[in-house]
Amino acid sequence: MTFDIQKIRQDFPILARTVHGKPLVYLDNAATTQKPRQVIDALVHYYEHYNANIHRGLHTLAEEATAAYEESRLKAGRFINAAHPEQEIIFTRNTTEGINLVAHGWGRKNLKSGDEILFSAIEHHSNLVPWQMIALETGAKVRYVDIDETGHLVWDDLLEKLNAKTKIVAISQMSNVLGTINDVKAIAEVAHKFGAVLLIDGAQSVPHMPVDVQDLDCDFLAFSAHKMLGPTGVGVLYGKRDILNAMDPFLGGGEMIMKVTYEESTYAALPNKFEAGTPNIADVIAFGAAIGYLEGLGMDAVREHEIAITQYAIDALSRVEGVKIFGPEDAHEKGGAVTFNYGDLHPHDLSQVLDQEGVAIRAGHHCAQPLMRRLGVVATARASFYIYNTNEDVDALVDALGAADRIFGSSSSEARGGAGHAVTA
Repeated sequence: MTFDIQKIRQDFPILARTVHGKPLVYLDNAATTQKPRQVIDALVHYYEHYNANIHRGLHTLAEEATAAYEESRLKAGRFINAAHPEQEIIFTRNTTEGINLVAHGWGRKNLKSGDEILFSAIEHHSNLVPWQMIALETGAKVRYVDIDETGHLVWDDLLEKLNAKTKIVAISQMSNVLGTINDVKAIAEVAHKFGAVLLIDGAQSVPHMPVDVQDLDCDFLAFSAHKMLGPTGVGVLYGKRDILNAMDPFLGGGEMIMKVTYEESTYAALPNKFEAGTPNIADVIAFGAAIGYLEGLGMDAVREHEIAITQYAIDALSRVEGVKIFGPEDAHEKGGAVTFNYGDLHPHDLSQVLDQEGVAIRAGHHCAQPLMRRLGVVATARASFYIYNTNEDVDALVDALGAADRIFGSSSSEARGGAGHAVTA
């Protein structure tokens, strides 16, 4: 399965702009993706034609807005093959809020002193900090599974640390730094043998590859719209219906209640129990257009394209003297992100020079400070790809590295610390 990249690029108005007089080469897709005209139009159409609050009004605009909002819920559920999308899809602001919802709504009720929370060494802060906070509150203990020199989880370490005390395994399906794809289906199987539940951070995986929650048998999955062509401010938490029903609400207020007296309240059925207050109606509706766009391409084709361009980037950067690439070398084992350093240049300096050449990358700790320390670096540069990126974009990145070398000096392997792939222990 393939698609016409040049035709796709025409759907993205921002790709026509220039930066510092150079054509924009956008390689920061792991942070957020650009938006096609179809999504922008859906957002504008809502505000121009049926802007109204949902679930409460009986007039035409309210009914139209409610129908469009709930259609996006069904689309999101179908996209990840939820068994009961009308109940199992909770709209949040982002992946972070979805994980916090689980940490507070499930963790407060189910964790106690002596219990263990297991995550991995490659987690984003969004899947670390909430569990640290809830561990302090409940007396549970946090533990992590280590990685090997290629950036993969050490399976023996996972099996050693999984035990009867483990109550939840919280793990990313795809690393936002190394791109490593974790075998979350196998992790679900072993976690469930110990009676633990599995939460998947799908912020990087859901936009880039087919994800089937029933096949994976995960208990929770969180992801964000803005990383898959949708607007910012919209996230999805999937949870198995029985588990969500047993959880307490995360936020209290309007819309999430069944009955309220001065003394007490009862809560609404799923999914309303977890969606207090007026939601981000317009952006949820536009998110439905983003899902439709990706479905039109086919997620198998999206994955196929990213494997090809990621491998092209790995090979191209490996030929640049002084570049060190972190994580798996085989694009089939990772997502569309290549994290690297260029000799002794600080990634922030490198990013600024590349920006002058019109090339947008990410530089810093990528909200994964523990992983940076595990890698033995303070920061890295990251080029990340999506459906509209081409091999020519990679070539522009490589050419821009040449500009950085001309500004900062020699690119000799000795001066820049050598080239190649590595995960430093």
